[in-house]
Amino acid sequence: MKRYTAVIEKCSDTGLYVGFVPGFPGAHSQAKTLDELQNNLHEVIEMLLEDGEPEMEAEFVGTQTVMVS
Repeated sequence: MKRYTAVIEKCSDTGLYVGFVPGFPGAHSQAKTLDELQNNLHEVIEMLLEDGEPEMEAEFVGTQTVMVS
């Protein structure tokens, strides 16, 4: 079983949740709920893996808080 980290944002214009897997070409989706987004990303990743294991273009490392005065 493979594990991928998705980055999730909420679009202020549409109210939709948008998710993507950093460095995994084509691994992105959007949805009205987080559960729906999880399902969508799962389906997209399964579909993409049918063509074989991707060569990841980047690796998710983490987040940082930047303070600006």
